[in-house]
Amino acid sequence: MKKTAARLADGRELLYYDLRDDTVRDPAATADRRPLPQVATRSEIRRDALLGDAVAIASHRQERTYHPPVDECPLCPSRDGRATEVPADDYDVVVFENRFPSLAGESGRCEVVCFTADHGASFADLPEERARLVLEVWADRTAGLAALPGVEQVFCFENRGAEIGVTLGHPHGQIYAYPFITPRTERMLASAAAHRERTGGGNLFDAVVAREAADGGRIVVDGRHWVGFVPYAAHWPYEVHLYPRRRVPDLRGLDEDARAEFPRVYLDLLRRFDRLFGPGEPPTPYVSAWHQAPFRAAGREEFALHLELFTIRRTSGKLKYLAGSESGMSVFINDVPPETAARRLREAAGG
Repeated sequence: MKKTAARLADGRELLYYDLRDDTVRDPAATADRRPLPQVATRSEIRRDALLGDAVAIASHRQERTYHPPVDECPLCPSRDGRATEVPADDYDVVVFENRFPSLAGESGRCEVVCFTADHGASFADLPEERARLVLEVWADRTAGLAALPGVEQVFCFENRGAEIGVTLGHPHGQIYAYPFITPRTERMLASAAAHRERTGGGNLFDAVVAREAADGGRIVVDGRHWVGFVPYAAHWPYEVHLYPRRRVPDLRGLDEDARAEFPRVYLDLLRRFDRLFGPGEPPTPYVSAWHQAPFRAAGREEFALHLELFTIRRTSGKLKYLAGSESGMSVFINDVPPETAARRLREAAGG
């Protein structure tokens, strides 16, 4: 992997990640010549007094790009005289600071990760070597953002599909660097601490994976270094949690064996999701989210890195909307039994 740093016209950082170590990117040829004003975005973190949740206030995001036509996509390479967020005329993977970030300044940082220069592709279309490169990029950015002052947690994720709320169709994900521990992670850490106390030192994440392996009925993919299953109490119609078999707190801790096997396992999962609802159906909308340990939290070394992949499509032509119980009280109601979801995902394996 070759990493090349650059700056956009408004001062934002941009990083090219190329598969070939001998790739040379000429700064003059890839300079951003757009007349952009210097970045001046700021966000504010406020705390909900009743729940303790953090809420980011970012009014500048009202002006962000919204469903542009293909020939105006800001994530495609700059070609044929049209300048975009990526000055080069081609790339393997590129990362840059979001122009319309949810978190900015002392309130954190947001980055965009473009998985491919091909606007019409998706992550599931990537060859294994490119998926491996994306994994290395996630790990590298986790390390880089961890070094920034005030960053407590890094969240790498992809939202795919207009149904999820994606406003740019180009295959991409995002990375959030939070200046606090997110509420969902705090709940996981609290559950893990309670389990440790209750069992005299047991690890909750290990226990969850062991239970799924022993049951077997909800296992979807069973690799040598990764295991993926529909959780016993799945919140979403089709939801898979993917764990490395050797527990590590974040992406930086993955060993070579886990990194080498990940592309095959993950691409298989994504392609199963796209086959779930039969031929002729549009691509399955999904959220794919890496859960990593906060950098300075108590119990960090007992946290288990894992990826949670889910779709809001519950059946052909129908979406799962959050109803009153879910939106108002955070009590989920799932119409698809996890065992049924696991069976259907197993049946969606490629030929």
